[in-house]
Amino acid sequence: MTKYLLGAVFALSVAGPALAQRDAPVEARVGKLESEMRAVQRKVFPGGAGMMVEPQIAPAAPTSVEAAGVPASGAITDLTARVTSLEQQLASMTGEIEQGQHRLRQLEDQFAEYRKATDAKFAAPPVATPVEPVGGPDVTIPEAPRPADKPAAGDIAKPSSGDAGEDGYLYGFRLWEAKRYGEAAAQLKKVVADFPKHRRASYAQNLLGRTYLDDGKPSLASIAFYDNYKKYPDGERAPDSLYYLGSALVKLDKAADACKVYGELIDVYGGTVSAKMKADVAKARVAAKCK
Repeated sequence: MTKYLLGAVFALSVAGPALAQRDAPVEARVGKLESEMRAVQRKVFPGGAGMMVEPQIAPAAPTSVEAAGVPASGAITDLTARVTSLEQQLASMTGEIEQGQHRLRQLEDQFAEYRKATDAKFAAPPVATPVEPVGGPDVTIPEAPRPADKPAAGDIAKPSSGDAGEDGYLYGFRLWEAKRYGEAAAQLKKVVADFPKHRRASYAQNLLGRTYLDDGKPSLASIAFYDNYKKYPDGERAPDSLYYLGSALVKLDKAADACKVYGELIDVYGGTVSAKMKADVAKARVAAKCK
């Protein structure tokens, strides 16, 4: 784009004072466009030096008069049309960027409200001080029987592959699978805190949300799912978190917000998610009565 604009400006500059007054407004628009396009380039292509959008209108072939060094009146018309096309492209690109930023700000604002509303309600209770049983330290209290489908954490084998992040996640998964939701949540939080750069961090954060959801805590689940999407947007479980976030919002009677989340999932990951995920989202949208 820049070489076309500069070439056109140079060709016009040699035409002499007779065209100066006609050229001035176009040259001013060219300079303004180049400055704005560089600003958009830095936003859209960070680190991509030299990546610019070419104009949609190609420069016209020079006439014999132009080849001799004297631009015909058509050169002004051609340059003006190309500048107008660039202005339209710049406006379209800027609009798309602003829409994406606005959509992200809306999601962040909504879930900031959810987090604030649930912080006090779901704050961890203080740890009770153990009280020695009446009758002295030798008196023992029989352990209460546990449900058959909830084996004690000590009964669940801990993986030992040599990869601490992998082992930590798999242990949390086994706790969740055994419906030991309290232990599973604590283990999965530890994985995310200790191994934030590990591949399994996205898995652990997503499974933390599912743990809360299965434990009947949709508010905590919504926060966990949103945090996974925000912190690990390129993680392998980011699309799953948006899907389950919609489920959590439906349970919180926030069907309208769930529909927005389903739309965000398809907008961001529609080209990469599986056919099954797309089908599940379509069913969820019907259930939530999304428009």
